[in-house]
Amino acid sequence: MQEIFDLQADVCKVFSNPKRLEIINHLKEKELSAGELLEKTGLSKANLSQHMGVLKAKGVILSRREGVTVYYRISNPKIIEACVLMREVILEQFEEKSRMVASLNKLK
Repeated sequence: MQEIFDLQADVCKVFSNPKRLEIINHLKEKELSAGELLEKTGLSKANLSQHMGVLKAKGVILSRREGVTVYYRISNPKIIEACVLMREVILEQFEEKSRMVASLNKLK
């Protein structure tokens, strides 16, 4: 069982980088070329390549080549579900903190 936890922790490290989360978000709807991802993220070619290498190595994305163009897609739709779920948790926590601050401000 420890091996599964180790593998899970290793994959979860991929999601600790905001730019990689942004890339995943861009890929949630459809496959995109490297050029499209460069445009959407504003990353340099080298930086995008580095992030894509990490995402590919951990099995988060898949790629295919068509001529000189490389296209990327999410390897499993559950990855998107997990990212959406975590974003919802964060938003709920933010909303709760905002309500608490508003309540405290009313007491002043």
